[in-house]
Amino acid sequence: MARVVRLLVAVLISAFALLGAVRLVAPADGASGVRKQLAFLKHELQSGAAEEAQRQFPEGYFFLYALYGLTAVDLNEVGEARWALGRLESEAGRAPFGGDMALQHGVFYRGWTNWLRGGIISRQRDDGELRRFEEDSAAIAAAFDASPTPFLASYPGRAWPVDSTVAVASLRLHDKLLTPAYDTTVIRWVANVRARLDPATGLMPHTADADTGEPTSGAQGTSQSIMQRFLPEIDPEFARQQYGLFRTGFLAAPLGLGPTVREHPNGTDGPPNVDSGPLVLGVSLSATVVTIGAAKVQGDESLADGLATFGEVAGLPVSTPWTKRYALGAAPIGDAFLAWSKSARPWVFAHSSPPKRQMSYFWKSPLLVFFLTLGSAPWLVGAAWRRRSSML
Repeated sequence: MARVVRLLVAVLISAFALLGAVRLVAPADGASGVRKQLAFLKHELQSGAAEEAQRQFPEGYFFLYALYGLTAVDLNEVGEARWALGRLESEAGRAPFGGDMALQHGVFYRGWTNWLRGGIISRQRDDGELRRFEEDSAAIAAAFDASPTPFLASYPGRAWPVDSTVAVASLRLHDKLLTPAYDTTVIRWVANVRARLDPATGLMPHTADADTGEPTSGAQGTSQSIMQRFLPEIDPEFARQQYGLFRTGFLAAPLGLGPTVREHPNGTDGPPNVDSGPLVLGVSLSATVVTIGAAKVQGDESLADGLATFGEVAGLPVSTPWTKRYALGAAPIGDAFLAWSKSARPWVFAHSSPPKRQMSYFWKSPLLVFFLTLGSAPWLVGAAWRRRSSML
């Protein structure tokens, strides 16, 4: 009996190692895999996943529907995107975003919903949605024009620069789809941002003073990964400068295994936050996932492919003919961020030439050696044990 158990354990370990090696070298499943993720997410949303996420994260409900809708736009599933937008505009969608702010419901809520509505219009125009897009874009631009800071409040008295970045990108999308109106607003915004960068990294800060816009904390991976996704839609030249600093300062391969993104810059340590989740060797899983989309929009396909491939190895994906989920489906909001990242494409400006720094294919070598060692270890140990037993 003991021999059968040892044999079974050896087979399972080797099968796990073989599966890891195959996922490491196999091509990504592309849009078909993302559609399967959306099918899984639709079922979860209909089963109350957004309400559950809201109990865990301040914007859990909002993000699950927003990311589902944005991914649907990328896949040209307009009906699904409209369904998601309707949930965002419901009482439950608006509930966390109250209080006295210059921009009603705050720049987080207004920016993401305007970006999603613009995406829907880019696929299929509707007179009612056009009017609402015009009205909301005008309100967002007016708030920025009247503000002494480029970073509007997301909640009363609290400002996260990443949220203003999304809102300004929606103005650029407006000017691409409709009569241009906000170029001056956007140019002024970029100039004001340049004057308020994190002095330690040269990047946009994670948080800022809601009255002055001065940084109140340094750059962090969770917000940077989203900023790097949206900055190319606003100002490609500024975006390329910021992306180079981000890539140098936050990309890491702890223990030499795979490309990942840190929450705090290389050479520094700091605490986790509600967005980053637990940090393992300084790595933020959420920032790593979102950087896949940022790299794709920036034209950095080698990094996007590397991060996505590492996710296939480490993310414990489970596929059926109809659905696909990661982390065994335990965290739908993680699937939503990953689907949005894997489907990424520019909406306003097509990316120019890729960054000069490219990931080498040989980043996979340490992991392949690990899987080879892991898969062969049970059999080598077993052979050594049998040889020793025969000599006794």
